Formats: sequence, C-alpha cells, structure tokens
Amino acid sequence: MITKNNRKIIGLYTVVLFVIIILASTIGVADITFSDALRIISSKIPFIKTFVNIENIKASSLLIVLNIRLPRIILAGIVGVALASSGVVFQAIFKNPMADPYILGISSGAAFGATLVIIFGISFSFLGLSMISIGAFLGAMITTFLVYNIAKLNNRTPVITLLLSGIAISFFLSAFINLLMTMNNDQVEKIVFWTMGSVSAASWKSVAISILPVTIGVSIFVFFSKELNVILMGEETAQNLGINVETIRKLLLGVASIVSAAVVAVSGIIGFVGLIVPHAMRMIVGPDHKRLFPYTIISGAVFMIVADTISRIALNPTEIPIGVITSLIGAPYFIFLLVKNKKILS
Repeated sequence: MITKNNRKIIGLYTVVLFVIIILASTIGVADITFSDALRIISSKIPFIKTFVNIENIKASSLLIVLNIRLPRIILAGIVGVALASSGVVFQAIFKNPMADPYILGISSGAAFGATLVIIFGISFSFLGLSMISIGAFLGAMITTFLVYNIAKLNNRTPVITLLLSGIAISFFLSAFINLLMTMNNDQVEKIVFWTMGSVSAASWKSVAISILPVTIGVSIFVFFSKELNVILMGEETAQNLGINVETIRKLLLGVASIVSAAVVAVSGIIGFVGLIVPHAMRMIVGPDHKRLFPYTIISGAVFMIVADTISRIALNPTEIPIGVITSLIGAPYFIFLLVKNKKILS
C-alpha cells in the first residue's frame, strides 16, 4: 500500500524526472540555457503556459528544443517506462530477478522482422512509422505467439516450458539473422546499427504512436499489482484465494510482450533496462508491486533519458547507440546478479 509519505517521495521523484528532462534538453551542440529550456517546455504544459513568456527566446532555440531534442527525450522516457515496467512483470511471473522483457524471444523476433525489411529494401511508411519499425513489431509479436503455442500444454503454459521455448526460438532466429547478414554483406552495417538500439530518429509521430500502447499496458500492470503480490506467495496460495493464476499469467505476459514490442519497433533492441531497473528498485522499496511499479516507472524513464544523453555527448560528434550504453551498465550488473544468486541457481 502506498502511504502518504510514499506519495510525497514519488511526487518529489517526479519533479526530479522533470528536471532531468529539462537538463537533457539543454545538452547538445547548440547552447541553450536551463532557464530557456524550462520556459520553452513549460510553454507547452496546460495551465502553466499562460504564465510563461517566451517572446525573447530565439526561434532556433524553440525549434531545437521542441522539434529535435524533446521528442527524443520523451521517446527515450517512454521506452524506459515500457521496458522497466515489463521487467517487473516478467520477474514476478517467472519468479526470477534475472528475467527481462526479451526472455520470450521478443528482441530476436523484432531483429528478424527488421532484418527482412532491410534486406528486401521495403521503404514505405505507415502512420509515421518506417517499414523497419512495422517489421520489427510484427516480428516480435509473431515470435511471441509462436513461443506461447510451443510452450502450451493442455491449455496451460508452464513457466519453465515457456522460458525454454523463448530461449530456443531466440537462438534459432539469431542464427537465421547471421545467415542473412552473411548473404547480404552490403546491408550488414544497417542491420547491426538497428540491433544496437537508438532513439535518434525520434519524432512527435513516433512518440504519439508508442505512448498509447505503453500507457494502456502499464495501467493494466498497476491494476493487477495485488494479484502479482499474491502470485509471488505461490500458485497454490493464489488459487486458494480465488485468483486464476493461469489466466492472469497469460494476460500479463501478453500485455508485457505487446508493450515491449511497441517500443522495440521505434527504438531497436535496448537490453538490460528491464533487468536492472526493476531489480534495483525492488532492493530499495521492497517486493510490494503497489509500491514497486510507481518507482520503477519513473526510474525507467530517468535511466533511459540519462543513457540517451550520454550516448549523444560521450563521443561528440559521433553518436553511440543507446543499446551500447545500457549494455555497458547492465552487463556488469547482470554478472553481479549471477554471482549473488549462484547458490540458488546451483
């Protein structure tokens, strides 16, 4: 249960997120002050914009913040929210702190779909999304559907079978992608760059398209916080309390897969966010999902915005794919989890 004190902390944490958004919008080749960035962003917020004067701000600064940096920052935040909150669901369902949104083959399916589009040179767009994004989303969803059906046993989907099916399909698709790259050397660079993950192509269209499924999906996660808490106590206990574990598991894993696929489609493959953010927040605020989800949602956004900002400026003017940054942070943390849990795994 979220206490009054926790609400204050979450409110303060939300303010921190807003400040980070403003700071990130000041960083780049063009010199924009914190004050100007604050006024520019505030001028677009309902109920506040009437009190904000931006007449003396340069038109170029308005263009850079509102049309270039802010869409990218917001999209990075949405990706962080989606992957981190989905990570909470996967770790709860699989009862494993090392589970993440890509455990069902979502990333491999998305990469396979994007690879096919790149190799065949399909270049038209739909609703503001490139065909690569559409191919990635379809690939992720079809792969998830296959994994579910392979794992299904007498109308049940055992967790271990689901996990193993996801791993098997992931290896198979990864091998197929490598084969396709070997046969199409001229497209290797484009495929590899996409699989490293990036939000550099962000626009308000991609923000608008991705925010709807993520908002709906995360709302569903939060709604089932109580059920997730009970499921953690054991399936038998949950069933005795009147919870249909199998139905809730299918629903939440399905929604988590859709949410993850929706952001992978616009950002490429960005690993470890769904692993390290939920686990770190669980260590800080505890396993109660009613408290865990709000902190994880904000932390996921903060983590991705900071990671994207680092990717933009670390090797300026060259941009590092954001997936490289998250992997550099996430891989050591994953090793830490393995060492910490090796007694449990043995």
